[in-house]
Amino acid sequence: MGVRRKRNKMGIYIGTGFLGLLALVFITLKLLGYISWSWLWILSPIWIPVCLSLFGIIIMLIVGGIIWLV
Repeated sequence: MGVRRKRNKMGIYIGTGFLGLLALVFITLKLLGYISWSWLWILSPIWIPVCLSLFGIIIMLIVGGIIWLV
């Protein structure tokens, strides 16, 4: 029933996840010629979350630095 996820020794779930599967679908469709998008957009399910995470970290560092200076 449903998708089984594996746990590693620390109890953290490991697996591909929705965005990883979406990236694989986009790559497959591109290689088979069903879509003619740029590779930038084909790989966007991988790089957009990374960019958003980095943006969040930068904002937290800036806010933390401002609070530390006050």
